[in-house]
Amino acid sequence: MNSPLDQAALDQLFLEARTYNGYHDKPVSVTQLHAIWNLMKMGPTSANMLPARLMWCHSQKSRDRLAELSSEGNQDKIRKAPVAVIIGMDQEFHEHLPELFPHADAKSWFAGDAEARKVHAMRNSSLQGGYFILAARALGLDTGPMSGFDNDAVDKKFFADQSNVKSNFISTLGYGDPTTIFDRSPRPGFDKFNSLI
Repeated sequence: MNSPLDQAALDQLFLEARTYNGYHDKPVSVTQLHAIWNLMKMGPTSANMLPARLMWCHSQKSRDRLAELSSEGNQDKIRKAPVAVIIGMDQEFHEHLPELFPHADAKSWFAGDAEARKVHAMRNSSLQGGYFILAARALGLDTGPMSGFDNDAVDKKFFADQSNVKSNFISTLGYGDPTTIFDRSPRPGFDKFNSLI
C-alpha cells in the first residue's frame, strides 16, 4: 500500500507547478532526457502500447526549425528554451505489441483497423505526454506544453522517415523563469465539473 506524498511533493508536481513561457539560461543534459523517459515510460497505457514517440530538439538548430513551423506567439518560446520536445504518436504501435504486451495476441486487436489505432494512439500518447510533464517536474525541471504549430509541416520535417508517426503536441523544457508566467488561471471546485452517482 502506498503512502500519500508529502506536501512538498504535491506542491512540486501540482500545486505550485506552472506552465512556463521562458527559462533560465541553464542547460538540460541528455542524461536528464533519459531520466525523464525512464520515469514516463512507467505510466500506464492501454495494453502497454506506449505509442508516444518523442523527438527531443536539444540543439539550437533543431529548435529553430521547430519554431519556424509554430505560431508567432510560440516561436520565441521554442527558440529560447534549453530543449523542446515533439510528442508524436505511432499509429502502427500494434507492431510492437508482441514485445510490449506478451500476455495476449494484442497485435491482432488492431491489425486491419486503422481508425482504432488512430484513436488509441492519440489517447495513449496524450497520457504519456502528461507523464512527461510530471516526470520533468519530479526531476526538478519545468515544461511549457503547447499546441499552436503546423502538425503536417512538423510531421514532414521531423518524422519524414517515420510516416506512421504523427505529432500530437509540443513542449518546451528547462528551468522555468518565474518572471515569464501569468497569474494562475481559475481552477474550479469539485461541484462545478464533477458528478457523483
